[in-house]
Amino acid sequence: MTTARRFRTGAVRGRPGNLLRPRGGSVRVTNVELYFDLVFVFAVTQLSTYLVRHPDSAGALRGALLLAMVWLLWVYTTWVTNWLDPDRIPVRLMLLALALGSLVISAALPEAFGGRGLAVGVAYAVIQIGRSIFAVVALHGDRLQRNFQRILAWCLVSGALAVAGGCVTGPARPALWLAAVGVDVLGGVLGFYTPGLGRSRTRDWAIEGNHFAERCQAFILIALGESIVVVGAALSGLSSVSLREIAAFLTAFLSSVALWWLYFDRSAEEGARVLATSDDPGRLGRSAYHLIHPFMVAGIIVVAAGDKVALNNPAAVGQAPVAWMLLGGTALFLAGHAAFRTVLWGRVPWAKPGGLVLAGLLGLVAPHVSALVLGGGGAAGRGRDGLREPGGCGHPQARGLRWPARGLTSSPRADSGAGWCVNVYFAGARRARGWRARG
Repeated sequence: MTTARRFRTGAVRGRPGNLLRPRGGSVRVTNVELYFDLVFVFAVTQLSTYLVRHPDSAGALRGALLLAMVWLLWVYTTWVTNWLDPDRIPVRLMLLALALGSLVISAALPEAFGGRGLAVGVAYAVIQIGRSIFAVVALHGDRLQRNFQRILAWCLVSGALAVAGGCVTGPARPALWLAAVGVDVLGGVLGFYTPGLGRSRTRDWAIEGNHFAERCQAFILIALGESIVVVGAALSGLSSVSLREIAAFLTAFLSSVALWWLYFDRSAEEGARVLATSDDPGRLGRSAYHLIHPFMVAGIIVVAAGDKVALNNPAAVGQAPVAWMLLGGTALFLAGHAAFRTVLWGRVPWAKPGGLVLAGLLGLVAPHVSALVLGGGGAAGRGRDGLREPGGCGHPQARGLRWPARGLTSSPRADSGAGWCVNVYFAGARRARGWRARG
């Protein structure tokens, strides 16, 4: 049974005042959802700036914690708008209220561990709890209401921890915020088990796969857009531009292109198709998108911060911050992308480890080479993996075949060019024998 068909089985889809999205066709991303995303463009900019200003291990860990909080605010809202209709006025007003709260958090991010920690903690709690209360009320009488009652119970705990973290200073603040993030992440993994309310099953989270995938693709684009803004702003801020700065600028741009290519050329569309046709889209949405996508987003943000630092001084040799940003960000994105593909297709893409290997090799020589060389090497690694398309037989989607196509093997080498050709040949031969037998 497809996702769309499951959506049409709800018991109260036709009742008056129903705020659920109409089902039966493709669920589109609405304009108010895109407006909501604009706030997170600012949030990603703030996170990138935070890394540039705190280019040490402590800054990296704190930046990761802030990104996790921002991501959870965004992705929890994405789950809700997959079920509730943003074109209905109550849902639209809810989204705009969440945008306002998210803007408060985004503005406070640079001083989150300073004087504006309480603003971050309170806004996080209000958004998580307020959204859940709205969903419980809006879904009255629907089978999803019990699911959001469980989510509300977990958000009450994470919200209390977030507020408590904002009230304290020193190491206690990141510890409490980490606990809040842990509660929100662990809740989804455990099905939001709540005494007296039971546990949610992923099959209860019957999302519309194309919409959910498109929303997560939009956040990847937000992060990539930030990388373009950071590089452009860094170039415009230079007092003089030499050949080295021009080379660093081109390297940074190609770096962003490589990240886009690697994700959107194949993985994005194929992932959406797999999610939309999955028998358990809730499970796949939770693992491949909810839990794995933030690692790719983090990699893009870290690389963008490294590109900005490198552009300011491309000839600098042995700069540790530049090395860990450019190479660590590359490794983070490639590892996240590999995990994404592994979860979707159930096999590890062993054919594409080159970018990670190159990043590791560059890390060994990082103390002895310039920031420009590191940037170029990182971009080359990402570009190498992105350009390794199946050869000879062409891309399966271009031929109207499913990926993996019915009758094809699931060998770890099946995504290589030769493996694809061999699999297509034997699948065609089996079908031809079947036709002859019927004839």
